[in-house]
Amino acid sequence: MAEPGLLLIRGLGHSGSTLLDLVLGAHPSVVGLGEASRVLLSSSADEFAGYQLSDWRSEYNKPCTCGSMVDECELWSGFFSNWPNRREASFEDQFSRLISPLSNQSINWIVESYQSDESLLKMQRSRRPVRVIHLTRDVRSWIHSEARRGVSRYGRGRSVGWRGLQRWIRVNWRLEKKLRHFSQHSFRLGYEELALAPEASLKLLCDWLRLDFCRDMLQPQNSSRSHVIAGNRMRYLAGRRSRIEYDGAWLSSNSFSLRASLLVPGVASLNQRLVYSNNVLGEVWPLSR
Repeated sequence: MAEPGLLLIRGLGHSGSTLLDLVLGAHPSVVGLGEASRVLLSSSADEFAGYQLSDWRSEYNKPCTCGSMVDECELWSGFFSNWPNRREASFEDQFSRLISPLSNQSINWIVESYQSDESLLKMQRSRRPVRVIHLTRDVRSWIHSEARRGVSRYGRGRSVGWRGLQRWIRVNWRLEKKLRHFSQHSFRLGYEELALAPEASLKLLCDWLRLDFCRDMLQPQNSSRSHVIAGNRMRYLAGRRSRIEYDGAWLSSNSFSLRASLLVPGVASLNQRLVYSNNVLGEVWPLSR
């Protein structure tokens, strides 16, 4: 049996990666891991060098989205039970051991959705196929969301929106440039396209992955097989997991940085290219341009 491929969701935080992980995990040929890289990279960091197994069980003493607690999860329990023997292992070796139980199942793709990680991009040199979804949220929606959370990141003041805009440009431009090396192995997906036209967007994504479209993906709560223990807290909210829906609160915002963002040179074209390139919204979403 061929090794399942590795499907990475990359982009900017708070752009829908946890939701997409759960949605993809509702396909019978896909299993999601959530932000597994964040767990493994933390386990290798010097600041955690003195941690014992009990410390890690306390840190991740939470439900997995598979329905079990971490200590009983068929995937994560094995990783944590052997934690003391893995602290010296490389990141690549830890990841390979984590997903090794999945190789014996009828799985085509394993999803990993820690947006900030670039370590797994290097695994394209291995025997395992690697593909990347560049998930991007409309710059205006992202600025609005960032401003609502931004007090803790940037402090109060009018600069919150502008600093958020700078980060959106920097991260997405850099990732787009990096993914040019992946050529046909990367897929641009806009959060707006996913949330406003989920069936059309997911059919395109399934075609790219050579999978048959599965309607369970539209309501992932009862069907997702993803093992997410790190990611957006929406994974614990049954209402948010039961359907794909769009938060359009930014449409009524009068924020100047939000309204002026597309006037910044290069931003409108980058936003159009990354968020709306699949053309599944048509005239339903005239604000896409």
